[in-house]
Amino acid sequence: MSAAEMLRNSDLSSTLDEARERYVAAHPRSRALHEAARQVMPGGNTRSVLSYGPFPIAMERGEDCRLWDVDGHGYLDLCGEYTAGLFGHSEPRIHAAVQAAMARGLNLAAVGAAEGELASLLCARFPSIDLVRFTNSGTEGNLMALTAARAFTGRDMIMAFRGGYHGGVLLFSLNGPAPVTVPFPFLMADYNDTAGAVAAIRAHADRLAAVIVEPMLGSGGCIPARPDFLAALREATREVGALLVFDEVMTSRMSGGGMQEQLGITPDLTTLGKYVAGGMSFGAFGGRAEVMALFDGRLPHAGTFNNNVLSMAAGRVAMGAIFTPEVAQALFGRGEAMRAALNETLARAGTAMHFSGIGSMATVQFRPAPIERPFVQTEREEALRELFFLDMAAAGIYMARRGMAALSLPVAEADLDRFVATVGEFAQARGALLPRAGEMP
Repeated sequence: MSAAEMLRNSDLSSTLDEARERYVAAHPRSRALHEAARQVMPGGNTRSVLSYGPFPIAMERGEDCRLWDVDGHGYLDLCGEYTAGLFGHSEPRIHAAVQAAMARGLNLAAVGAAEGELASLLCARFPSIDLVRFTNSGTEGNLMALTAARAFTGRDMIMAFRGGYHGGVLLFSLNGPAPVTVPFPFLMADYNDTAGAVAAIRAHADRLAAVIVEPMLGSGGCIPARPDFLAALREATREVGALLVFDEVMTSRMSGGGMQEQLGITPDLTTLGKYVAGGMSFGAFGGRAEVMALFDGRLPHAGTFNNNVLSMAAGRVAMGAIFTPEVAQALFGRGEAMRAALNETLARAGTAMHFSGIGSMATVQFRPAPIERPFVQTEREEALRELFFLDMAAAGIYMARRGMAALSLPVAEADLDRFVATVGEFAQARGALLPRAGEMP
């Protein structure tokens, strides 16, 4: 390492230490809550994505696209509950639907009208969904979709992609399945590596039940799949008799019928997540009628809260009255314009820092574009990502710790302008620490 690089790393380290100190000083009640929680919960939390240093911000309340923490600070919420909070915190029509459902009774142990109406809405919107069933989360939806694929094909192996995330027990690092991932036989491939993925599908045709893929990696960095890559997966799975599963828990927000509609690529099965039920506990899996027919008496699918009255009532309003295809298209356009403005601002600053993503989802990156697959971040990138999060929080903008933004419907143009301006201020204030255009960190 050159003397200049050593000095630059030293400057970043000292700057990050100062930002941490300011964060700690500004959030004494969050710190106290964290320390108390550590006495009764491992790590002081019960959700790994909310575990970060020095300690996580504890929120007290939310309204529209605003949050207030326990120390009294207000924030523009650009985390959007990691895409599940599409409708913000106080959509009156969803609140009214949930309150009305509560007034009629919580646990009825029976079917109801709302679940059929929500199912009809989803079958009408997503090209691949002939029939659909509900779960409590996207994780469960993906587990059931893969189980259906294994039963339908009579095969046992699943292909997944390094850096993919399909739920708490379907997590794939760059080295393969995480220790908590269910013990299905997995075949790993690289995202956006068309030749490698197709070759692996053909080589394992006798055992391969399904290929599961996100049309854009979400927690993997908002890295879009190339259309030709997804099209090749569609062709290769059809060729060998395996099922193609699109995990659209996140990307289904990109149009009225998700990325599959936008790209004109129809998978065999699709999974959906919590925003569909207005941010309530919810997941879904659906697809070809002959595959889903397995659940008409041949495969069991239990779950006390699969059709819980709160999620069903909220989902019927969320997808029927609020998040129409027209609204979805408008949100997509606003997100595209936001990311273009962010990247134009950063390009003018002469830095390699940029935002990857599609539509209303974006993640900050500290290396040159384009990025086509997940990568091992350098220590410098990790430090810059933390500094960005701390600076945004200090400026009253709440994002995912990993630097992801997921817009909710209440976010206004003025909010987006503020975000772009704040990122521009970050690039100016921290410019000496950021990689220059074309430079790797």
